[in-house]
Amino acid sequence: MTNSSPQHRPPHSPIGEALSWASRIMSVGMAMFVPAAIGGWLDDRLGTEVLAAVGLILGFVAGLTWLVRMTVGQK
Repeated sequence: MTNSSPQHRPPHSPIGEALSWASRIMSVGMAMFVPAAIGGWLDDRLGTEVLAAVGLILGFVAGLTWLVRMTVGQK
């Protein structure tokens, strides 16, 4: 029987840590890109010109906020 307490956990592998950070960064990138893409698609459908810019701004703010919160606890 294995003990799963925090004191007896093996250290994380460097490759595992790298893959974890890569997936986090890709998620932040998607959070920045998807609102602008949806806004552009809605602009085409509705004949407007502002929704892509709004999506770009909202996506940038959301992604940057997520990135800062994610890295604050990491040292």
